[in-house]
Amino acid sequence: MSTNGFDELGFAKIDTQRSERRGFPEAIFCEGKTPEQVAQIVQKMNEGERNILATRANAEMFAAVKELTPEAEYHELARLVVVRKEEITPDPDRIILVVTAGTSDIPVAEEAAITAELMGHKVDRVFDVGVAGIHRLFAQQEKLLSANVIVVAAGMEGALASVVGGLVSKPVIALPTSIGYGASFGGVAALLGMLNSCAAGVSVVNIDNGFGAGRLAGMMNSMR
Repeated sequence: MSTNGFDELGFAKIDTQRSERRGFPEAIFCEGKTPEQVAQIVQKMNEGERNILATRANAEMFAAVKELTPEAEYHELARLVVVRKEEITPDPDRIILVVTAGTSDIPVAEEAAITAELMGHKVDRVFDVGVAGIHRLFAQQEKLLSANVIVVAAGMEGALASVVGGLVSKPVIALPTSIGYGASFGGVAALLGMLNSCAAGVSVVNIDNGFGAGRLAGMMNSMR
């Protein structure tokens, strides 16, 4: 590995000091990269001892990665490539809960959940409990109250984050998704609804940014 803080691949400079500065290695954002570029980055990072995470990866990219790094895993729904190199025992008493308004929000939610799990956290999931059938959420009250951090993924108008924020005393990370009809504007309506939440303690990440939500949830969950 390089001693100057990054590994030079010509088309990419891999930040080898990200773990020391931020507590988690650099994640590979695959969109816009070729399968060969993704594979070479993963192969180089695999020389280290930390877990590897590549986001927004398609099947073609994973196939290229698998040729150079056979131990890589692909989570198709979340579009994540993972190489597990560390054994991290989660704290069973500090749970991150990932909640979705609908089934269509699950891919983005899974990106958040798997990211947090790779950071070494215990993650629980509650799917399809949106405001159109709010009784489904109330049936999960025990999980809501026992969680230490909650990620809420929702499209349409994004109302679920405010509802959850009004029920719990723990931080809520609102994750707007691009799910919805025309006037949802690809997630902008959910984003604005979440930004305007009247429930205190709700923070918001970008549209479909499951990685950012999972990373933030893990950082919060690690604080003492």
